[in-house]
Amino acid sequence: MLELHLLLLFMIVAAVVAVEIKDLLSSVIAVGAVGLGVSLSFLLLKAPDLAITQLVVEILCLIILIRATINKDLPLVKDGRWFFNTLSTLSFLAVFLLFAYFALKSLPVFGKPIMRIAEVYLKEGLAKTGAANLVAAIILDFRGYDTLGEATVLFTAVIGVMAVMRKVGRIRK
Repeated sequence: MLELHLLLLFMIVAAVVAVEIKDLLSSVIAVGAVGLGVSLSFLLLKAPDLAITQLVVEILCLIILIRATINKDLPLVKDGRWFFNTLSTLSFLAVFLLFAYFALKSLPVFGKPIMRIAEVYLKEGLAKTGAANLVAAIILDFRGYDTLGEATVLFTAVIGVMAVMRKVGRIRK
């Protein structure tokens, strides 16, 4: 649980930095750090499907926000503060890799279910669903609403990216 508390502290600090910083691009990157922290916390709380969905949506939203702000505000690059940029990037990568190491270390051994419900899926999945592919049966039968929600989130993120990345105007023939 110490990792989770440290991750929560990291997210709070990143959120405060996102609100208080004057540079718009740095603020967007700090918001991305908060989303990455949420994804890692989902992984620590044994919810890898939510972690993957959060990570995909966070990356797509970060691309949209960076695209929207990249032409408007680049004072750190213009001021020549490459040492600060490099140091912040390396420290962020070190913190991210440290949390990723602890999150991945706490995962169970491959092939050994972590929860009792997984054993029920494995024992009774073929009899209850009649599907030859047990993974597809679990995703579509047992966890259908969860899968529908994740697909909706991904679809909405893709539509948002397409709306922002499209060229404005009409094609003249």
